[in-house]
Amino acid sequence: MVTRRRTRLGGLSALNRKLVRDLYAMKGQALAIALVMAAGIAMFVAYLSNFTSLEGTRAAYYAEERFADIFAGASRAPERVVADLAAIPGVEDVQTRVVADVVLDVPDLDEPATARLVSVPAEGRPRLNDLYLRRGRWVSADRPDEVMASEAFVDAHGFQPGSVVSAVINGRRRELTIVGVALSPEYVYSIRPGELVPDARRYGIFWMGREALASAFEMEGGFNDVVLSLSRGAAPDSVIASVDRLLAPYGGRGATPRALQFSNWTLENELGQLQSFGFFVPAIFLVVAAFVLNIALTRALALQRPQLAALKALGYANREIAWHYLKWGLAIAMAGSAGGLVVGRWMGASMIALYNEYFKFPRLLFQLRGDVIAGALCISAGAALAGAALAVRRAVAIAPAEAMRPEAPARYRASAIEAALLRRHVSNATRMILRNLQRQPVRALTTIVGIGFAVAILQVGLSLMASMDALIVTEFTVAERQDVIVNFVQPASASARYEVARLPGVLDVEPGRVVGVRLRAGHRERSLAITGLPAIPDLRRPIDRHGRVIAPPAGGGVMLSAILARVLGVRPGDTITAEVLEGSRPIRPLVVAGLVDDIFGISAYMEMGALHRVMSEDDTLSNAALTVDAAHERALSRRLKTLPLVAGVATKRLVLENFRKTMAENMGLMLTLNVLFASVIAFGVVYNAARVSLSERHRELASLRVLGFTRAEISLILLGELAILTLLALPVGAAIGGGLTALLVGSFESEIYRFPLILSVSAIAWSALIVIAASLVSGLFVRRQLDRLDLVGVLKSRE
Repeated sequence: MVTRRRTRLGGLSALNRKLVRDLYAMKGQALAIALVMAAGIAMFVAYLSNFTSLEGTRAAYYAEERFADIFAGASRAPERVVADLAAIPGVEDVQTRVVADVVLDVPDLDEPATARLVSVPAEGRPRLNDLYLRRGRWVSADRPDEVMASEAFVDAHGFQPGSVVSAVINGRRRELTIVGVALSPEYVYSIRPGELVPDARRYGIFWMGREALASAFEMEGGFNDVVLSLSRGAAPDSVIASVDRLLAPYGGRGATPRALQFSNWTLENELGQLQSFGFFVPAIFLVVAAFVLNIALTRALALQRPQLAALKALGYANREIAWHYLKWGLAIAMAGSAGGLVVGRWMGASMIALYNEYFKFPRLLFQLRGDVIAGALCISAGAALAGAALAVRRAVAIAPAEAMRPEAPARYRASAIEAALLRRHVSNATRMILRNLQRQPVRALTTIVGIGFAVAILQVGLSLMASMDALIVTEFTVAERQDVIVNFVQPASASARYEVARLPGVLDVEPGRVVGVRLRAGHRERSLAITGLPAIPDLRRPIDRHGRVIAPPAGGGVMLSAILARVLGVRPGDTITAEVLEGSRPIRPLVVAGLVDDIFGISAYMEMGALHRVMSEDDTLSNAALTVDAAHERALSRRLKTLPLVAGVATKRLVLENFRKTMAENMGLMLTLNVLFASVIAFGVVYNAARVSLSERHRELASLRVLGFTRAEISLILLGELAILTLLALPVGAAIGGGLTALLVGSFESEIYRFPLILSVSAIAWSALIVIAASLVSGLFVRRQLDRLDLVGVLKSRE
C-alpha cells in the first residue's frame, strides 16, 4: 500500500509548498485577477465606509443636539398655544421660534445674498435643535444686532467673529455683527429655496436673539415656527394632525415629520444611493473576476493532470486535493482584498472630503469599520470560491488512470466562419485563429463578456456625464430662460409687476404665483407648493426629462410631477384635495389634468388665473422672472439689495456657475475612477485570455517558429485572436452599458432629482477607445512572453 507523505519543510506542508510554487509560476495571471478583485473591493469599501461614517455621524449629532421630530410653521401664533401643543399625546418637548428670510448686502458680492434668520434664546441654550458653537461666542441679550452665522457662509467669505454684514430686516437696513460661528442639525445640508445645489457665498443661516428678532418682525408674544420632539413609540402622523389643527387658525403652513425635513431628507437620499452603489457596482467586478479565475484555473488544472494523478496515487483524498486548488482562488482573493482595502480606504477618505464640502457636521471623519472589512473579505472569498469551484470539481472528478494519460488533442476542422469567408481568401494564420475560437466557444464568450463589462462600466460613467450636460441644457436654456428671479416677502399685488419692470436694466417681467398646499388623495398626502404660470409661459416653463415644454392645464386642473402622482397614487382624471396653507386657507377639490416627468423636485402646476380662483384673490404674485440687460446687471443688483419687498434674488448665471462647479468636483472623481477600474478589468480579462491561450499553444507556436515563422507571424496568431475577441466585445459592452445606465438612472430617481437617460455615441466611442488601449497594453505584456518560447524543447520532442 502506498502511503502519502505529510512532510513539512520550512513550516509548510508539501501541498502548501506546491501551492506557493504554482502561484509564483502564474504570477502574472494571478496579479491580473487580483487587480480586478481589488477594484471591486475598493469600491465596496469606499461606498460602504462612507455610508457607515455618514450614518453614524448623523445619529450621534442628532442625539447630541436634540434634533426635533416634527417641524411646523404659521403666520403668527400666540405663545399660549404652546401649552396646547405640549399637551398633545406623544409630544415630549416644544420649542417655539421666529424664522424669517432676509436680503443681505455682502461687501464682496455685487448681487444680493439671502440669509435665514432663526431665533435662539439669548440666555441658555435651545432645548431642541441646539447649536454646535464652532468658534466665537453666544449672542448677548442686550445687543440686538448680534448674530451667529453658519460656518459654510462665514468660511466662503473669510469672515471672523466681529465681521459686520448689512441686512434689510422688515424694510429697515441693519448692520449685523457676527459674534459666533455655528452648526445646526437642522441645516446639515442648507440650500436656498428654489436652487439646485448649495451656494455658501449667497445663502447662509443666521441665529439671532429671540427678543431682538421678534421685535424686528413684530412677533412679541408670538411665534411663526415651532419644533417638537416625540416620546418613544409616539405616532408622528397623529401628532402632525393635532399640530395642524391647533395652528390652522393662525395661518399654519402644515407640519412636517423629520423624515421629510429638507436637510435630513436630502441626507437620507444620499445614504440610500451610497448603500445601493456599495453593493451594485462591486458585484460587477467580482463577477468578472470569478469568470476570469475560472478560465485560468481550468487551464492550469488541465496542465497539471499528471500531478493530479500522482496526488491521488499517493493517497490524497478528493476533498484534500479540492481544498488545495480552492486555496489558489482564495490566495488570489486575499491578495486582491488587501489591495482593495488600501485603495478603498484612500477612495473613501477622498469621498468624505467631498461630503464635508456639502454636509456640515462638527466632525465627519472617514471610519473603516470592522464589519465593512469582514464583508469585503467574505464577498471576495465567495467570488473566488464560486469561480474556482466548477474548475476544481471537474478536475478532481477525473480517475487517476485517466489523469495519467495526456488530454485528448482538439479536433481541428474548417470553421463555419472560415467557410463563410471563402477559404481561398483566408490566410493560414487567420484559419488558425478562427479554428481556435471555434474550439473554445465558452471561453471566447466569457472573454467577450468580461471585456464587455469593462466597456459597460466606462460607458455608464460617460453617459452620466452626458446626462448631466443634457440636464444643464434643458434646465438652464429651455426651462429657465430668465436672467433673474425676484422672490417677495409677502404675496404682492399686480402693481408690483410694474414696479419691478421700472428697475434698472429690466427688459421683460413674467409674474409667478406660488401657494403652499397640502395635497391629499385618500390616506396619502404631501405638502408642497402649487406654482401658478401664465397660460403661455415664456421665461419659466415646465419641461419633461426629454426637454419638451409642457403648458399648464387650461381647464382649471392641476398638473403633477409623475413621481408626485406615484406618491399620491393618482392618475390623470382623478380628483385630489388641496388644502391651502395660507390666506383664508380654502380646501378645494382639484382634477389631475396631466403628469409631467420633470427633472427636479416634486411639483404641481396650474394656470395662474385658475390658481387665483382657487385662492379667491385678485391678480397676486409671489415672484417675478426677469430678463435683464447685461450692461445694467450690477445696477439692478445694487437696487434689489435696498427693496423692502424683496426676500431673495437668484441670478441664473451664478446658479449655473455654481451648479457646474459642484458637478465637476463630484463627476470628475467618479469619471477618473471609472476609467481606472474599467481599464483594470480590460487588462485583467485580456491578459488572462492571452496567457491561457499561450499556455495551451506554446508548443504549437514554438513549432511554427522552428518551421520558419517569424515572431511577427506567431504574434499575429495569438494576438489576432485577442483583437477579434476585443472587437466582438465592443457591441456587447455597448448593450450591457446601455442596460446598466438605464438601471443606474432608475436607481437615482428620487423626489430630489431624476436624471434623463442619454446614451450618447461619444460615450460609446470613448469607452471603446479606452478599452482598446488597455487591451493593447495587455497584448504587449504577452508579446514579451512569445520571445521566450522554448524552441530547444520542441526540437527534443518525439512528436
